[in-house]
Amino acid sequence: MRYLWATATHKGMVRQNNEDSLYPDTSGESHGPATLVVADGMGGHVAGEVASRLAVNAAASNELLASDRVAAGNRAIREEVAREPGLEGMGTTMTLVSLGEDGSAAFAHVGDTRAYLYRTGELRQLTEDHTVAAEYVALGEISADEAASHPQRHILTRTLGLSRFVNIDEIQIALEPEDRILLCSDGLNEMVSDDAIAAAMDGGTVDDVAWKLIEMANKAGGVDNITVIVVDALD
Repeated sequence: MRYLWATATHKGMVRQNNEDSLYPDTSGESHGPATLVVADGMGGHVAGEVASRLAVNAAASNELLASDRVAAGNRAIREEVAREPGLEGMGTTMTLVSLGEDGSAAFAHVGDTRAYLYRTGELRQLTEDHTVAAEYVALGEISADEAASHPQRHILTRTLGLSRFVNIDEIQIALEPEDRILLCSDGLNEMVSDDAIAAAMDGGTVDDVAWKLIEMANKAGGVDNITVIVVDALD
């Protein structure tokens, strides 16, 4: 299977720096294998950017299974904290997909960055947010609509970099020609509804869609950094 992708990132309209990281950082194409990653750093000025970049670099440079790449990102942060104790507390979310020549897509995920699949006009969120609000939804205590505005929707229950080991979600799907994948930081989905994202994913080149999504998030307020990777699966 052939893959085309576009990457885009923006600091948004409020933040002074961009703590998101992504790989690759340019548009491209491949018949597979290919690995694409979005990470959203945390830990205050500079430290979040350091954490996300360390994790992404480690994940991208290891020829491992998807979940092992994410684990490598976690180790990279812990090793840096051991060298620079002042960075203790920095961390990052990460959503990664490894694309195979045969159309297989293996996702590995920690935090509230997301992966979506757009297929035949329908958008489906593949990953689950690791937040307090999402846990309330899973327990049936609040609805998904209530979670979207819940005060604890930003409180993460899982991240990379805060402990030696981390529980990593794994999702595997078989892609079909004309499928479209979206990886994004929460700076997109906090500003733009899934219905609006789905409408933007319908048509246009991957580059057009990636920058349209960035523009939509910024027009809605752009309160956080925004990072997206859009991937087309082709015959």
